[in-house]
Amino acid sequence: MRIITPSDFTTTRWKNGGGITHEIARVDRNGSLLWRLSLAEVSSDGPFSAFEGLARILTVVEGPGMNLHGPDAVIRARPNAPVAFSGSLPIHGELLDGPVKNLNLIYDPARIEASVTRLTGPIKLAPNADLTALYVTAGSVSFDGTAASKGDLALGQPGELDLPANCAALNCTLHDRG
Repeated sequence: MRIITPSDFTTTRWKNGGGITHEIARVDRNGSLLWRLSLAEVSSDGPFSAFEGLARILTVVEGPGMNLHGPDAVIRARPNAPVAFSGSLPIHGELLDGPVKNLNLIYDPARIEASVTRLTGPIKLAPNADLTALYVTAGSVSFDGTAASKGDLALGQPGELDLPANCAALNCTLHDRG
């Protein structure tokens, strides 16, 4: 597992210019995005950037949450509760009671099967052949003697993983359909 700390993140403006995102990890294949993990800082209501042809899983990791207004429904994005939607969907974000930080997994659903689940320790995970990105939201976790703390991302194909008590993480699993 490779540990990626916030000092390794690449900060850029949103595609729509409305805010900033911290890109954590990204994979492109044949000149197009395969998947990307990023941490968006949202400090005001406004439109989301469109990612045509891609899927998105958003998880509020800091702050009270937000409502995502789409053309046919409102998606309730609450802390540590992943929500999935099409990146092509026009979304207007409405903050509930102050700014948030959102972990975003954006991926090509034709080439990648993805999921995000919340883990709380103590828990033991069996080895997995899929690519795993573990974003630590509380406490710290160790992989082969290397620690990942709150705000870090561990990326790779883990062996057995012990998440200790008082530790929580978002487990992003990516399976290549190709």
